[in-house]
Amino acid sequence: MATKNTKTIRGGSAAKSNGSNRSNGTTKKSSPATRTSASRSNGSGMENSPFHKLFMDELKDIYWAEKHLVKALPKMAKAASTTELVDAFAEHLEATKGHVSRLEEVFELMGTRAVAKKCEAMEGLVAEAQELISEEEASPVLDAGLIIAAQKVEHYEIAAYGSLRTLANHMGHTEAAGIFEQTLSEEKEADSLLTQIAESKVNEDALAED
Repeated sequence: MATKNTKTIRGGSAAKSNGSNRSNGTTKKSSPATRTSASRSNGSGMENSPFHKLFMDELKDIYWAEKHLVKALPKMAKAASTTELVDAFAEHLEATKGHVSRLEEVFELMGTRAVAKKCEAMEGLVAEAQELISEEEASPVLDAGLIIAAQKVEHYEIAAYGSLRTLANHMGHTEAAGIFEQTLSEEKEADSLLTQIAESKVNEDALAED
């Protein structure tokens, strides 16, 4: 979820951004010393706690979800017929690849290798989108359905990253929390952009379709 200089909506609001807040979807890596002090200074001794396990389970879940979405977005872009929607899916694909890289950085901050845990929710949401594509011909109506499917995905990710940010902050993993906050902002932008595309063009075209 090189970036095009297209319209985006930031933070779920109606304000427009030129995308300058994005680089290539990755965060600048800090030195090992900085990581240790930033993410573990207040969280030492928690590695075996139930709270830490919950955090790691959620991290593994969203890691699987993002990797699964990387495979799904090209199919959604191929099925879409509205230029703005095709571009939005393509742009979010590049952002999502960056989100995967950021999650791998968080695993590194936690001192463990990146491991994915199957996300039943994301598997179901992507399956919904694939079913829609298989049942509908390319049209504004299909585009409207794809936007709905994509926004369901975005809302799941917004909930996941918001929760991970909160958990990380409570454990003193401030650098990880900052990474989650950056991705959360981009997921909100993607959701708002989809709303803009639907309301400015797709829904009216779908309604007018015979």
